[in-house]
Amino acid sequence: MLYGGRISLAVGFAAMLMAITVGVIIGAVAGISRGWVDAALMWVTDLFLSLPQLPLLLLLIFLFRDPLKAAFGLEIGIFILIVAVIGGFRWMPVARLVRAQFFSLREKEFVEAARALGASVPRQVVRHILPNSLGPVIVAATIDVAAAIIAESTLSFLGLGFPPDIPTWGRILYDGRDYMDVAMHWALFPGLAIFVTVLTINFVGDGLRDALDPRRVL
Repeated sequence: MLYGGRISLAVGFAAMLMAITVGVIIGAVAGISRGWVDAALMWVTDLFLSLPQLPLLLLLIFLFRDPLKAAFGLEIGIFILIVAVIGGFRWMPVARLVRAQFFSLREKEFVEAARALGASVPRQVVRHILPNSLGPVIVAATIDVAAAIIAESTLSFLGLGFPPDIPTWGRILYDGRDYMDVAMHWALFPGLAIFVTVLTINFVGDGLRDALDPRRVL
């Protein structure tokens, strides 16, 4: 159970890092740009938001599972595939969030002062705008971890995640569904572990949101 929890958490954090990285890059480029660049990136973001995620996740895993297992081995190949497909469908809210933060911050006095002193656009982004926009992104990252754990558990429960010898929580649920009449705890304990973990991560996200709120009264 603990080994499966480590794998599920590893998938969640890896998918979160991928989603945050892609979302921050796209949101920053869109937020600091104007005109067609911003419009094109937001069009791509809206396109990904409109896609049905679960059917596409199942299709991508079905298509690329065997090639990645052959290239990287069974466990690493499945891990890379699941992280890639989950993270690839979680970056859009982060991109929109970062874009909105950039739109607000690039008109602030400290950015205007840096611009007046001759700071280049990359310097404005790296030294001034991006550090001040990371608070909401950190909060969104905790939500992405919880969502990635649920997505991995769903894929494993459907039989398209990790193989039987890698006991993630979703895989244990998948194996325990045939023994509900005689051993209900096989499904109860991993389901409870998923519930408690996701709830705890969401509580951490709520705490970070309150702690990083600039309007919070001390």
